[in-house]
Amino acid sequence: MSPAAKPLWTAAAAARASRGFALGDWAASGVSIDSRTLAPGDLFVALTAGRDGHDFVAAALEKGAAAAMVTHIPENVPRDAPLLLVKDVLAGLVGLARTARRRSRARVAAITGSVGKTSAKEMLRAALEGQGRVHAAEASYNNHWGVPLTLARMPRETDFAVIEIGMNRPGEIAPLARLAKPHVAMITTVAAAHLEAFESLEGIAAEKASICDGLEPGGLAVLNGDIDTAPILRAAATRAGATSVSFGENADNSLRLLSVDLHDEATVARAVIGDEVQIFRLATPGRHFAATALGVLGVAGALGADVTLAARALGLWQPPPGRGTRETILLDPVEGLALGLIDDAFNANPTSMAAALEVLAASHPTDRQGRVSKGRRIAVLGDMLELGATETALHEGLADLPALAAADVVHCVGPRMRALWERLPAGRQGTWCETAEDLAARVRKLIDAGDVLLVKGSKGSRVSLVVDAVRKLGHPAVD
Repeated sequence: MSPAAKPLWTAAAAARASRGFALGDWAASGVSIDSRTLAPGDLFVALTAGRDGHDFVAAALEKGAAAAMVTHIPENVPRDAPLLLVKDVLAGLVGLARTARRRSRARVAAITGSVGKTSAKEMLRAALEGQGRVHAAEASYNNHWGVPLTLARMPRETDFAVIEIGMNRPGEIAPLARLAKPHVAMITTVAAAHLEAFESLEGIAAEKASICDGLEPGGLAVLNGDIDTAPILRAAATRAGATSVSFGENADNSLRLLSVDLHDEATVARAVIGDEVQIFRLATPGRHFAATALGVLGVAGALGADVTLAARALGLWQPPPGRGTRETILLDPVEGLALGLIDDAFNANPTSMAAALEVLAASHPTDRQGRVSKGRRIAVLGDMLELGATETALHEGLADLPALAAADVVHCVGPRMRALWERLPAGRQGTWCETAEDLAARVRKLIDAGDVLLVKGSKGSRVSLVVDAVRKLGHPAVD
């Protein structure tokens, strides 16, 4: 922290916010829960999540932490160390979050959805950059500790805050939304994700819609209007006393996509926003990305940003790693032989599978490059997890997706994905492997120069190992 910079938290302010007791007179420029990535000047919060954060307090202080929030003084920490003693560390972090939100004049957006919330969060960050000081969650910090951490890190001078809110089971979203107190809430979509914890898609919709419970008076809900559960979302916004607008391709949406053109490395969309037609370009292919971007532009406008400038800024956005990133793998630097890789290995459910396969279908392989004279569209699909009792039918149902028919070969990974593999026609039925490790070991024989390869699956299916194996086949370009 530079001498002129105001501290994020002084010892006295942090003690008041957390209802704790400060040892020493310290000032923190940031907040961290990980001693490995902690920056000098951070307040280290010793959360217990898998491992007890108190075990890392000494290391955090040695690395330059301004202080540590703890419930007790660890044995290997000096008694005169700069500390913040609290009854409960997570509750103390929530206290910091609540105070940070209260003292800020930022216009706040909260985003949730079964698919695309991290992409939407990063899109909104990009759209708002240059129009004010933007504070947004790191990575996918969207749970019971991620949301408070994001808020606790928010500088007083923030103009726009973007908070991502996720869930795994009922009752998780509303408390986080009330903590964030957004002026605008966005629901990207409702899809068959986390069905193990819910009885139906309607139950998931109701949980997502509970983000409206945290809206500030006069708040706005920006809702996906193309899904069957849209009425549930609108009703929740009305009950919360909020107004709502919808986005999507249907003619009755307030924010309406007029056209979406997919190219190998870009998406160009035309949309009606308010009384104007906006054209925006994304530097990645995907109809689903265009729909999300439209909702994001609606949020940006509601926050007070210039929508035209926001639309232009979206051209700088790239998908987060593992969520549809497109790259070229150079297999032979001398001959210039390469293949296209679409890395969508971070997560999967039926809706996101359909979107990823549409991107693959719109891609253009290159002929006469490799062993196989014709370039191919190849899909490696891993298990979709947490789908509950209907998981077999949902995996089988992927065979009926129109975009899947554009794949020349489909390789499947995991016990659940065997249901799809068995339904594939012989001409397109590739390899099935029990584990991603098995397929990764064979991947060199399954791909060729000129191909475009999609890798998609839930994180737990570990299909990112296939992505890693493909990248290892690459060579640096020759100047």
